[in-house]
Amino acid sequence: MSIITLTTDYGLKDHFVGALKGKILTEFPEAQVIDISHDIDPFNIHEATYIIRSSYASFPKGTVHLIGVDIEISKETAEHVAIQWNDHFFICADNGILSMLTDKIIPQKMVAINIHDRLPSDASELDIFKTVAIHLSKGGLLNVIGKEITSLKEVTDLKPTVTENQLKGYVIYSDHFGNVVTNITKKMFLEHSRGRAYEIRFKNRFIKSIFAKYSDVGKDRNTSLKDLESEKLAIFNDADFLEIAIYKSNPKNFGSASSLLGLSFRDTVTIDFF
Repeated sequence: MSIITLTTDYGLKDHFVGALKGKILTEFPEAQVIDISHDIDPFNIHEATYIIRSSYASFPKGTVHLIGVDIEISKETAEHVAIQWNDHFFICADNGILSMLTDKIIPQKMVAINIHDRLPSDASELDIFKTVAIHLSKGGLLNVIGKEITSLKEVTDLKPTVTENQLKGYVIYSDHFGNVVTNITKKMFLEHSRGRAYEIRFKNRFIKSIFAKYSDVGKDRNTSLKDLESEKLAIFNDADFLEIAIYKSNPKNFGSASSLLGLSFRDTVTIDFF
């Protein structure tokens, strides 16, 4: 089974995604091309990292993940890279996405892609990524398409910080329901809470409990869930990231955590321990 996933910031209005799929299938008809998301906010590497981290492990080992977010070579992004990590392959610009994804777990192998001069002069970045994805999906080796490297571009922006009595993170994503996701993980929380009481603070508001699921907002409360549909809450979502939500939110009708609580990308969220 040869699976290639696509994650881009190209949206679906234009032809780019369809054309990319067509090129892959023209050269490799046996490939299974799976969309993860094409609605990443333009050039938002933090959002792209969250989406990839939350989804890649659902696929079989050996899957090739093509990440088309902020891929143009520039002063800030000097090269394209391909890595093998957790027995999956990832193709991306060296713009910080892969260093945030791999974090403290060293990839099995990393290469700087160097096939640019083997392709037509008018080949786009996506053409390069497509060629590498097909090569890897067919069982090709990384060292055929790149020169081995030992490090990836580091990103210090929006990194969570930890002190004795506080976890400080940032909003990195707003989902379809308007729930906002922070980069505070369940692992961080469990390591530093040590059974202490806590408050989650943001925008001069606070939440004193983290629920296992959304409907727990009504737990131990003598009221119907219907009456709690505008209640704010916090959970660790299925990717184990702290999420601030409005119960049964509907961004089109009465609002969401993003609109009602005024939370957006880069906003600070802290957990204070007592």
